[in-house]
Amino acid sequence: MNPLWLGVLMALLAVYAGLVWFAFSTARKVERLVPPLGQFVEVQGVRLHYVEHGSGPVTVLCIHGLAGNARHFAARVLEPLSRHFRVVALDRPGAGYSAPLGDTPTPQAQSALMAAFIDALGLGQPVVVGHSLGGAVALALASGHPERVGALALLAPLTQHPKSVPPVFAALAIRGPLVRTMIGWTLAVPLSIARRDAVLSVVFGPEPVPDDFGLAAGGLLGMRPSAFTSASTDLAAADVGMSTLVERHATVQAPVGILYGTHDRILQPAMHGNGLLAQIPHATLELVERAGHMLPLTAPERVVAFVHEVAGRRTTAASV
Repeated sequence: MNPLWLGVLMALLAVYAGLVWFAFSTARKVERLVPPLGQFVEVQGVRLHYVEHGSGPVTVLCIHGLAGNARHFAARVLEPLSRHFRVVALDRPGAGYSAPLGDTPTPQAQSALMAAFIDALGLGQPVVVGHSLGGAVALALASGHPERVGALALLAPLTQHPKSVPPVFAALAIRGPLVRTMIGWTLAVPLSIARRDAVLSVVFGPEPVPDDFGLAAGGLLGMRPSAFTSASTDLAAADVGMSTLVERHATVQAPVGILYGTHDRILQPAMHGNGLLAQIPHATLELVERAGHMLPLTAPERVVAFVHEVAGRRTTAASV
């Protein structure tokens, strides 16, 4: 081989090895700083991490959104809700400390796992709180497994099939699993660090990013190769699943409440909130003025009150 090309190849291999080492060492550091918060259960061969607090006749199951984890709920809303309910928040498959669910974890596939999770923990018919992509999973659970759902409390939910990916998530729009993994273990971590402030200003805006987002709310867990590959996989799978899921919204019989921030920069309240109202006439929509997308962290008191209100409708519906 030409010495020049050999030198170039060796340099590229050195850069590649350096990026992989940086990703690996960053992930290990993050996991020391933000360890698992709860416990683990194996459901249908998938190891799931979840946090549980409180007790009571009604259970609340919290499902987080894209690139999130259970700490998004644990940081602000689990403790106040646990004064009245048994509250469980889990890392969706592939997120946080939960194992992945194949190459195409559509909302429907994730909802089937959620139904098995509900059975495994004996949650009965919980009030299912779904944030963002977790809202789509909650809707899939209610339409595909109605006997597992007492009510839906949806926070800034994904309910329709968008024509395009929100620009802030464009870097995640990778179809091939191999390319996704290679980027996750090379460029994703340094780019995530470099773009962190710009991304979070959109995700949280117009509200400020909480000071404890990285640790208490688990934001640092997004700085791992597995977080990138999982979020990219979720995004591609949601594109596959949403078109057929939307057609089933009208079959949802459980009480449904929707809470949206008026200034959400990720999902539009008019499209995803009003759109769902048109498909589920018995649903209700509430708006939080000048709030953004991350309601469990920026408007926890409003979220807690909202879950209580939806849970009251579950009790009423169950008694009729």
